[in-house]
Amino acid sequence: MANEVKLPRLGQGMEAGTITKWLKAEGDAVQKGEPLFEVDTDKVTQEVEADFGGVLLKIAVPQGEAPVGQTVAWIGEAGEEVHVETPTAPEKKVSDTERVSDTASAPTPAPSSNGGRIKASPLARRIARERGIDLRALTGTGPEGRIVAEDVERSQAGPAGVPVRAAAAGVEAIPHTSIRKTIARRLTAAWQAPVFQLTVSADMTRANELVARVRELDPDVRVTLTDVLAKVSAQALMRHVDVNVQYTEDALLRFRTANIGIAVAAPQGLVVPVVRGVERLSLAELATARGDVVGRARDNKLTAQDLEDGTFTISNLGMFGVEQFVAVLNPPQAAILAVGATVDTPVVRDGAVVVRPMMTMTLTVDHRAVDGAAGADYLRTLKQYVEEPALAL
Repeated sequence: MANEVKLPRLGQGMEAGTITKWLKAEGDAVQKGEPLFEVDTDKVTQEVEADFGGVLLKIAVPQGEAPVGQTVAWIGEAGEEVHVETPTAPEKKVSDTERVSDTASAPTPAPSSNGGRIKASPLARRIARERGIDLRALTGTGPEGRIVAEDVERSQAGPAGVPVRAAAAGVEAIPHTSIRKTIARRLTAAWQAPVFQLTVSADMTRANELVARVRELDPDVRVTLTDVLAKVSAQALMRHVDVNVQYTEDALLRFRTANIGIAVAAPQGLVVPVVRGVERLSLAELATARGDVVGRARDNKLTAQDLEDGTFTISNLGMFGVEQFVAVLNPPQAAILAVGATVDTPVVRDGAVVVRPMMTMTLTVDHRAVDGAAGADYLRTLKQYVEEPALAL
């Protein structure tokens, strides 16, 4: 008997996904564990592997949105027939009065509902809520008339799917990807949080020496300044656990481990893959883990799990020559560190003016979760660790 291929839950909170591409065609042989199709969630585009081997007998959802758990294909033996049961609605008894009324006027299309509840995917409901669209005015094209995200998007387009506000001559209209929409939604939520910023400058002499020395001792592992910053940030969080928190309406969530997110400018947009348990990793282990997730981010190969469970984020624009900036909070995390370029700067040391490699760090903090004094105390410890990284290793 053919095995059903169901849309899996690829991450916490995922309720639906959009199949964008099949990597196998009907009739192709499939090995267990082989990539089968690509699905676009609100976090990443991810390959889904086959749970069993055989022949891809039939694809039920070639493209488009489907809820988690829906059958999207069947895999079985070559030549095996697939019997797809089409659900039929129970016949409704109609009175003579209703027949006359129906004959007199054609009904207007209405979205499918169940006991008065409109049938729509979670993603469609969220988009409609954000854009102020009434789902009752839409007609669903999903299974059994279910309203899917494409139906909501289409409601703001013209007859041929062309945006109502046509692009001017010479202007290219680039449709938003799910990831771009997620970035916009999360940044909008971040700006609604009451935040404050704290800035310090750190002498990078010791940190630069450490990076050079580690590279010299182990050329196969490319340790970077970002690795040192992640390590000392994690150690500082272990001393200041009140900063390693997330704000919720009911409680503050305090974490016993430092899962550091690294902001990456990937081709598909800004993503923040997470390295877990950084306080327990050596610099070499951290560099390997960071290199892996950052590389997969740039190759668009992240999984939903790579983006979850972060407790603190580092955004480094120093490689672009940016000396100082303010990073936008990464909800639901309570703090994010913006790191600028290291610049040779005249400073006073022991009454004399000397030139030192100085770097600016700006901490953005959610004031609902972290008080000003707690944020300042954390940043003071972080500055000490950056200037003397041996204290944190």
